[in-house]
Amino acid sequence: MDTSKIISLLGDKSDYYLNHVCKTIDKSLLHLPSPTCVDDVWGNSDRNIQTLNSLQTLLGHGRLANTGYVSILPVDQDIEHTAGSSFAPNPIYFDPENIVKLAIEGGCNAVASTFGILGSVARKYAHKIPFLVKLNHNELLTYPNSYNQIVFGTVKEAWNMGAVAVGATIYFGSEQSRRQLVEIANAFEYAHELGMATVLWCYLRNSSFKKDGIDYSAAADLTGQANHLGVTIKADIIKQKLPENNGGFTAINFGKIDQKMYTELTTEHPIDLCRYQVANNYMGRVGLINSGGESHGASDLKDAVVTAVINKRAGGMGLISGRKAFQRPMKDGVELLHSIQDIYLDKDITIA
Repeated sequence: MDTSKIISLLGDKSDYYLNHVCKTIDKSLLHLPSPTCVDDVWGNSDRNIQTLNSLQTLLGHGRLANTGYVSILPVDQDIEHTAGSSFAPNPIYFDPENIVKLAIEGGCNAVASTFGILGSVARKYAHKIPFLVKLNHNELLTYPNSYNQIVFGTVKEAWNMGAVAVGATIYFGSEQSRRQLVEIANAFEYAHELGMATVLWCYLRNSSFKKDGIDYSAAADLTGQANHLGVTIKADIIKQKLPENNGGFTAINFGKIDQKMYTELTTEHPIDLCRYQVANNYMGRVGLINSGGESHGASDLKDAVVTAVINKRAGGMGLISGRKAFQRPMKDGVELLHSIQDIYLDKDITIA
């Protein structure tokens, strides 16, 4: 996708997104994605040689290979949301092989999915595209449902199927978050011992995060702190929703703040809000990937491009987009994934 098409998709917001200058946290303070980021950043850490090798394998695959950016196809919605609701728009994805084929044809760095999906085709595909195995899920058959994540398999099981990375979700703010924090910290320690990279979905779940009709579970200040807890337990990559607002701590009168969080470190601009998330990832030492979100049909391409532009210009390292890609014909899903990747390949779209 050339820059003119990107400008066309952004419409009257193109200047707003493409020419914004971030005056909050200066770009010079960030560790930005680059072809040598494993050497420059992780080479100074306590990650062992095999983990560095896994990180490089992840970063060295697909259309974004060796740029420092990643495009990952995640498919765990069959557990999180039910398989019927996830795959009914395109039933071919009930077959796990088609999920992996989409990731390969789509030029992704990795495919992220469940033990069952990846394990069912591991011997055929684990050496053809990096596997990211999701360790835990919130299944929807426990009634009434609760904000919880249950471990579905072991780190060793993921290692045995040839995975280069494991992923997990912590529902920060939920009644179970402290148990999940300890559980996943231990899992990540073992994953690193075995030489696998670690990816953490840092989501917020608590009904009290909604106040006066506004949902602050995607607020920059709350998600930023969730990210900071995630990097503390040694996630190598953080997955987070793009900020939708700010001021969650003040709205619900919870936590400790400094007014500079809102007056100097952020503005209302989405790039500045995302920059605050990156800052909480040790100023970008740990990569931030934002989620693509649910499919809305006709607006999916524009929505994906906007999210990618915001993430890249904020200092993030890529997108993890699933439903927008697999809830449509495979050819169209591949085209959408390529469009996302084109944002990160476009040298005219730079850090804000």
